[in-house]
Amino acid sequence: MGRLFGTDGVRGIANGTLTCELAMNIGRAAACVLTGNIEHRPKFIIGSDTRISSDMLISAICAGVTSVGADAVVLGVVPTPAVAYLVGKYNADAGIMISASHNPASFNGIKIFSSDGFKLPDALEEQIETLIIYNNLGSSVVTDEKIGTVTYSSTATEDYIDYLRTTISGKFGGLKIAVDCANGSASVTARKLFSGLSDNVTIFCDTPDGININKDCGSTHLEKLRDFVLENKCDIGIAFDGDADRCLCIDEKGNVVDGDFIMAICALDMRERGKLNKNTVVGTIMTNFGFTKFCEDQNIKFIPTKVGDRFVLEEMMLEDYSFGGEQSGHIIFRDYATTGDGQLTALQLLSILSRSGKKLSELASVMTRYPQSIVNITVSAEGKLKFYTDSHIKEAIETAKTILSKSGRIVVRPSGTEPLIRVMTEGMDKKLIEEIANSVAETIKKRLG
Repeated sequence: MGRLFGTDGVRGIANGTLTCELAMNIGRAAACVLTGNIEHRPKFIIGSDTRISSDMLISAICAGVTSVGADAVVLGVVPTPAVAYLVGKYNADAGIMISASHNPASFNGIKIFSSDGFKLPDALEEQIETLIIYNNLGSSVVTDEKIGTVTYSSTATEDYIDYLRTTISGKFGGLKIAVDCANGSASVTARKLFSGLSDNVTIFCDTPDGININKDCGSTHLEKLRDFVLENKCDIGIAFDGDADRCLCIDEKGNVVDGDFIMAICALDMRERGKLNKNTVVGTIMTNFGFTKFCEDQNIKFIPTKVGDRFVLEEMMLEDYSFGGEQSGHIIFRDYATTGDGQLTALQLLSILSRSGKKLSELASVMTRYPQSIVNITVSAEGKLKFYTDSHIKEAIETAKTILSKSGRIVVRPSGTEPLIRVMTEGMDKKLIEEIANSVAETIKKRLG
C-alpha cells in the first residue's frame, strides 16, 4: 500500500491525520483520475456512517469534487455496500463512502468505488496519491459554469433496502431475531428491512449520537447481543459493524458464529443449490485452519489471499468464483454484490435457517474451530515499515514456525486499517499457541513499540 491508502481506503483520526484539507484533495484527485476520459459532466455519489466527523468530511469532499467540475450527490447515512450498489443504479461515475468501519468514533475514513461498484485497484489509488502528494491538482480547478453542484438524495436507503429484498424469497416465519446495529449505518436500514421479513425481531443499538458508533456494541463487542439472545431465547443474534459491511452472529446457545462459520454454512447451501461456482470458496491467510479442514472434508476447494475483502474479491473476479469472505465477517456473494455486505449476509443466513428448519448451532457444527490466539501491538507508521526489515523479528517468527511445525501456524502482519501489527497463532494446543504469540509480540514491542 502507499502512503495514504491502506487495505480499505484512507483512514485516520478525524481532523487529526485525516484533515479537511486532505479530504478535499482526495475528492479533487479522485474526480480527476476517475473521470479524466469521459465527455459528460461527471457525477459522484457520497455516503457516510454516523460519526460526528462525517458531515465535516462530506463537505470537504464535496468541495474537492465540485472544484474540478464534477457534481456530487449526497446520500446521507447509508451502509458502505449501499454506495457500491447505488453507484450503478444512479449511473454515477464513482462513489465515496465516509467511514472507519469497526474503529472508534474518533477515527474516520474514505473508501472509493469505481463506476462498476468495485473498490479501486492499487494502480488507481497510486495515481490519486501521486496527484495529492506532489500537489499536481491546481491545473484541474475550474471556474464559472464548469463548477460542479451538490444535491441530496432522498431515496438512497429505500432503493438499497428494496434491492436487498430481491436477493431472497419469502419471509422468515417464526424465527426470533435480535439485531445489533452498532449505532452505525445499519441504524437507518435494519429496522425496516428485518421487521418486514419477520414478526419477531428486536433491533437495538440503533440510536447513534455521533460518538457512540461501535462503542460496547456491534461486531467488535458481542457481549450485549449474546446476553440478549440467551435471556430472550432468540434463534439468532446478528451484529453489524459501523458501516454494516460486516456481519457476525450469535447462535441460540450463545456461541459466536464468525465469518468462517458463516462461510461454511453458506458454502454447503450454495453447493446444494448449484450456486457455488467451480466448487470453490475464497478466504484469506487469517481464515481459521478449521475452515480449511472443513473444505477438505467436503471436497470444496479453498483459496487463501492476503487479508482484506478487496483481495478476496480480486481473486474471485480473476477466476469467476461466486463466494468468499473473511473471518471478520466481510462476506461476498458475487451474484448479488461487489463488496462485503453485512445485511445481505444476514438475509442469506436467515434464509438458510428458515428453509432448513435447523438451529444455527446445528448448521455451524459442520466446522470445528481450531484454537487461535491474536495479539495486537500498537506501532507508528515508521514501525510498520521497519517490521519488514528487522532481523530480530524475522528470527522470532522463524523460531515460532519451527516450534509449531505441522501442528499449527503463525501469521504476523501489519494491519491495513489500524496502527497495529497483528500476531496470530493457531493450533490444537491452546497454551502453546498463546505462549508463542506472546513471545513474538514481545519481540515486536521491544524492536518497534
